[in-house]
Amino acid sequence: MAHPKRRQSSTRRDKRRTHYKAVAPQLAKDATTGELHLYHRAHWHEGKLYYKGKVVLEKTVETTEEN
Repeated sequence: MAHPKRRQSSTRRDKRRTHYKAVAPQLAKDATTGELHLYHRAHWHEGKLYYKGKVVLEKTVETTEEN
């Protein structure tokens, strides 16, 4: 297995690590609900799943009747 012949200095290590940056996610505002959500993703709002401003799915609560 490969192993370093010399220890890499902290300056060289830090120069390499400067390229790793945290990026804030881009958010879109839904025209129908006004909610912020990730681009190209569906989002829940008041029990309904929205995508591109349209309701895709409605959350239903199932009730069981016992006799």
